[in-house]
Amino acid sequence: MEHNGLNTILIVEDEEDILELIEFTLQKEGYDTVGLTDTKLVEKLLEEEDVDLILMDRNLPSVDGADFINSLRERGLNQPVIYVTAKDAEGDVLEGFEKGGDDYITKPFSLQELIARVKAVLKRTKKELKVLKVADIIYKSASKEFFIDEEKIRLTHLEHDLLLEFMKNQGMLLTREYLLENVWKDSLDKQLKTVNVAIKRLKEKIDPQGEKRYIRSVRGEGYIFC
Repeated sequence: MEHNGLNTILIVEDEEDILELIEFTLQKEGYDTVGLTDTKLVEKLLEEEDVDLILMDRNLPSVDGADFINSLRERGLNQPVIYVTAKDAEGDVLEGFEKGGDDYITKPFSLQELIARVKAVLKRTKKELKVLKVADIIYKSASKEFFIDEEKIRLTHLEHDLLLEFMKNQGMLLTREYLLENVWKDSLDKQLKTVNVAIKRLKEKIDPQGEKRYIRSVRGEGYIFC
C-alpha cells in the first residue's frame, strides 16, 4: 500500500475531528494514511498492509493505546509508534516509552510539530527491515531469528537464507534454478539435488510433525511456500 514510494501511516484516534485533521495534514505532506477510531481492526490491517508508522491515541474507549501496543510488541510486531495523547504527566510519558513507544506527542499539539516528529521517527527506523510474518512464522531482522509460536527455530546460515527467500516470495513458485541463483549465489555446491536436500532439512526443522506443510513441492517445477 505504498503511494509513490512514500510511507503509509496508520492513525488510531477515537475523536473523528482530530483523526480527520491528522489524516488531512499527513496526506498534504504526501503520506498514505489509514484512519481507525478503535483498535479492533488494527491487527488484521497490520497483517494485510505495509504500514510504516502508527500514530496511537492512549485514551481509547475500550483500551489504553499503550497497553494495546505493548501486547502487539510481545507478539513480534515492531512498526514504530508515536503516541498522540492528552496524557501529559511525566509518568504517562515514561510509561508510553516503556510500552513500545518511539515518540510521544501531547495534546494540544501543533501540526508542524507532528509532521517533524513523524519525519524524524520514519528516518530513524526506515533502515530497519520490519518484522516479517507469514502464517505463524515470524522473522526478526534485527537478530536474524525465526520464531514459530514464540519458539526460536535454530537454523544454519544457508537454511536461514532459504527460509527468508521463501517468506519474501510467499505463494510464488520458485524453481530450483532460482533458489540456486538467489540463495546459494557464489557457492561451489550449486547442484539441483543440493536444493532438494536443503529443503528436506529445512522442512524437518520448521515442521517436524509434517502437519503444517509450509513448503509444497510442485513436481518438475520447484517449490511454493504456504
